[in-house]
Amino acid sequence: MPIIVNLDVMLARRKMRSKELAERIGITEQNVSALKSGRVRGVRFETLERICEVLECQPGDILEFRAGGPPTQTLADL
Repeated sequence: MPIIVNLDVMLARRKMRSKELAERIGITEQNVSALKSGRVRGVRFETLERICEVLECQPGDILEFRAGGPPTQTLADL
């Protein structure tokens, strides 16, 4: 399923670094990096909720579905 993670875009729009996001949502900077790159298989709704709270956005601002493309990895439990 071609899910695109646009977390890096939202961080840039909010002028926030991955390190600050990691600290504010309570996960490691490495997990934020893995999430940004799409190298994860799933994400907990709780984590997604905290990301959206901190970045003041909607889940659809971070995750995007693109039909017809090659399959990509899904998001992992963080």
